[in-house]
Formats: sequence, C-alpha cells, structure tokens
Amino acid sequence: MRYYDVIAFGTGSAMNIVAEAISMNPDLRVAVIENGPIGGICLTRGCIPSKMLLYPAEIVHTSRQANRFWMDIQVKKIDFARIMEWAYEDVMGESRTIEENIRGDPRIDLYQTTGEFVDEYTVKSGDELIRGDKILLCTGSRPLIPPIPGLEEVGYITNENFFKLRRLPRSVAIIGGGYIAMELGFFLAMMGSRVTVLEMLPRVVSTEEPEISHLLEYELGEFMDIRVNHRVVEARRKNGMKVLVAEDMKSRETVEVEADEIIVAAGRKSNSDITKPEKTGVRTDRDGWIMVDEYLETTKPNIWACGDAIGKYMFKHVANYESQIVFYNAFHGRKVKVDYSAVPHAIFVQPEVAAVGVGEEEARRGHDILVGYCPYKDTAKGLAMKSEHHFAKVIVEKDTFRILGAHAIGPYASSMIHEAVMLMYTRDGSAMPVFWGMHIHPAVNEVIERAFYDLREPEEWEGFKEHLAALVEERRRERRLKVQAR
Repeated sequence: MRYYDVIAFGTGSAMNIVAEAISMNPDLRVAVIENGPIGGICLTRGCIPSKMLLYPAEIVHTSRQANRFWMDIQVKKIDFARIMEWAYEDVMGESRTIEENIRGDPRIDLYQTTGEFVDEYTVKSGDELIRGDKILLCTGSRPLIPPIPGLEEVGYITNENFFKLRRLPRSVAIIGGGYIAMELGFFLAMMGSRVTVLEMLPRVVSTEEPEISHLLEYELGEFMDIRVNHRVVEARRKNGMKVLVAEDMKSRETVEVEADEIIVAAGRKSNSDITKPEKTGVRTDRDGWIMVDEYLETTKPNIWACGDAIGKYMFKHVANYESQIVFYNAFHGRKVKVDYSAVPHAIFVQPEVAAVGVGEEEARRGHDILVGYCPYKDTAKGLAMKSEHHFAKVIVEKDTFRILGAHAIGPYASSMIHEAVMLMYTRDGSAMPVFWGMHIHPAVNEVIERAFYDLREPEEWEGFKEHLAALVEERRRERRLKVQAR
C-alpha cells in the first residue's frame, strides 16, 4: 500500500486545491485519480467546448436577424466538421498540457483509472491500494440516463461524446429541456439540424423564473420544435430512423418523433455509486450526492468535497469558489463558511439567459419584497437592437433595498447580470449604488439600472407576466397547427 498526504479525486477544480496546497507545503505527497480526460468536465466535455461551438451559432443567429435592419446576409456554407474539430482539438490540447504538467511534478502521482474506497481513508485505484491523510472528493457527475425502454438498444449521444461528432445530423430529438439541452439544441439548429426538444415538465429551464422560461421557449421555438409536458416512454428504430415515443402529460396521447440522432440531456447523476465513499464513512443523500457541512467537510474528518459531487450548483465558477473554501479549511487552518447567497449562472443561447440569487416565489417566502422590470426596448440600446420582448427583472427587500435576485433574458445578459452580482457581494448587498452611480448611455446595462428604478409591489406586474405567457401559448398553437398540417 502507498501512503500519501493527500488523495485528490478529479483533475478539474481539485487541481486548484492541490496547486495551492503544494505551493504552501512543497513536501506534500499527492495522489491524483482521474478516470476521464485530464482537466475535468468543464474543459473537456462541458463549458469550454460548448461555448466554443455556441459562438459560431451566435454568428448564424445574428445573420438571420439582419433582414430586420434592411440587410440581406446569407450564410452560404457551414463546415460543421471543422467547427467540431476546432473545439475538440483545442480543449484536448489543453488537456494534454495539464497532464504533462501533472506528470512532470515529482510530488504528484497520477492514477488514470477509477478510484473506489475499500476501507478507512483507503482507495483501490486500478490494482493498487493507496491511503491518504486528507482526501478531496471532486468526483464530478455524469449524464442521468432515464430508464426508457429501448433507449440503450437504439443508441444516443450525451455531452460525454457530443464533441466527437463530425457529421451534422439532419434531425435530432433531445430528451430534456434544461441548460444542456437548450445549448446543444440551439447550436445544432443554427448549424442546420431539425431539432425537437421533449421536456416532461411544464416549462423548459424550469429553474428559471416562469416569465424567463416562457420567453425563451417563444424565441427558440422559432427554429426548434419544443414540446413541454411530454414524457418519453419508448425508443425504437423504424425505417432506418430512431424514434422516440412521447406521452402528453395532459391529454395522455402519444406522439412519435423520428430523428437521425437522439441526445439525452435529462439531468446529472452522482458518481458515488462508482467511488463508494460510504465505505470510508462519508454519507451521501438518497440520490448519491455527497453530504457536506457549511465548511465543505464531509461526515468523515479530513475528507472534503466540492463541485458537482455535492449536487448543489453545478457550474464551474461555483466549483472554483468551493475549491478555495476547501483549501482554506483543509490546509490553511481557517474556518471559512461557504456562501451561496449570490450564485450567478447563464445559458448561452440566443437570447442569453442569466440570473443571480433567488426567484420571486422563494423571495416572497421570507421577505416583503419589491420587484422591478425593464424591457430592453425601453432603453436606447434596446431600441437600437430592435429588442422587442427581452427584459431584466430585479427583486429587493422592501425595507432595506437589499438585492435578493436578478434575472435577465436578452443580448449580453451573461455580462449585464454582473451589475447585480457585484452589488450583492458588498457588505449590505444594497441596490442603492445603482441610484448613486452613473451608467454609460446608451449601453445595455441601463436595462438593469432602469429595472431598479421601477420597483413596485409584485402584484402590479401580473399583466406583464400574462403577456409573456400568452406569447408562448401563441407559439405552441402555431406548432400544433404545423403538426396537424403534416
């Protein structure tokens, strides 16, 4: 058996902790275990390659809007294979560099295999047993594959192998309507695929504000067939095509969707069934996510976890933040609590979606609140962009003006949301600096500014919400008519 000061599972955010720990104590002996591409999910099969693909998709989308400005712009050719190769080879080159750096450090032993706990602080890695004084469980997650009869036999793609595609499928059916489904579906639609999204819940990206979900479905529904309230119950082959049978959750009628390829984007699954942390005394919840305290320590002393492994906020920026907390608490002798009060995220489709903090429903449960909206078109920049329906929404505590949440859908939302994010990280989290400060005119950030300028009682915005709900119902009616026409 080999003994180490530290055993780290994963080569994503775990390496942030390892690098800091080694710089502080050059005598540390570290084992790093990785059963996938070096660099972790974000680099090799998540955030980075997907955003590299989404930028070309954004260019295509922008070209489609040109006729609104009296321009005739056509995309005559898209080299799908080159785009895919560019994204994949770029990130895998970075992956190889990280691997070389790890292997070149005499203090680190890299185990490119699956690690499984077999005893107290003891891991079986390949054919070897290793033991660590401190253990970092940054074990990530993997695609959740729903138990749909026939799906395994028919075959499907997930984010694990999507980036190896080199031929554009003429048609794609996507199981799921979350962030990954929307981004991959948008990309393929812009590349020229006929995309159908099957989501069993009443809304796509259901964790967003309802009005955000409604507008996103309305706008993406222009070039994707989005069917909410549809649960996939069977997969089979028919005439050389893959077929998904979906049940309408309201009418109980079934529909068949034929496609050249199926993508499963139905959520994420814990890897604890592989690593078996319970054998060393680490507790998991009923879904296998590792349980941690407010310091990110597990139920076993000297074993910490962060990132997807704890099942809270599955974003790379959150994992990086959590890795700092783990480093301070595990190696620096500090007791730093994790703070999730201002966790931002974005969906990189067109229109972009971004949010930070809580939504209106959650905010109402513990606070008297005011809510502000501003349509992009009510600002000079939004008017220039002919942004018809996009908007920002802010939620503040009524008495203190403390920002509880902010949400946006429209151009540059992922950047614009940081105006609220940074204010939420100030001592009192107040919106007052928005009123005191100057905003560049005319810039898109004025949308956030003016949302704060129009704070009202939540009930006063019901008409605005009903308008957005009506838009999506109009889009769904158009889709039903098209289906009937076929």
